[in-house]
Amino acid sequence: MDEISLTGRQKTRLRGLGQRLAPSLKIGKAGLTPAFVAELRRRLRSDELVKLRFQGVERAERDTLCVDLARQAECHALGALGHTALFYRENPDPAQRRIDRE
Repeated sequence: MDEISLTGRQKTRLRGLGQRLAPSLKIGKAGLTPAFVAELRRRLRSDELVKLRFQGVERAERDTLCVDLARQAECHALGALGHTALFYRENPDPAQRRIDRE
């Protein structure tokens, strides 16, 4: 992944935008399947900011899943709270970007 670094201010702004989002993906006991990662990548390409919901996943597993998912989907894990997590990847085409990080 082209590693863009996000400042604390940018992460805070993105998390604020994420509060208004409904979870668009759900991850269950099956974990990170190739189909799930592909769907997350597709949604990140179109929406840039994606909220997902954990269903039936133990609390101890959630942090590990977030790290693994961010690595596999080549995105930033902005944080997890309760049963939801937020992921961000900037669209490489400036004309198609939907979110201003600033």
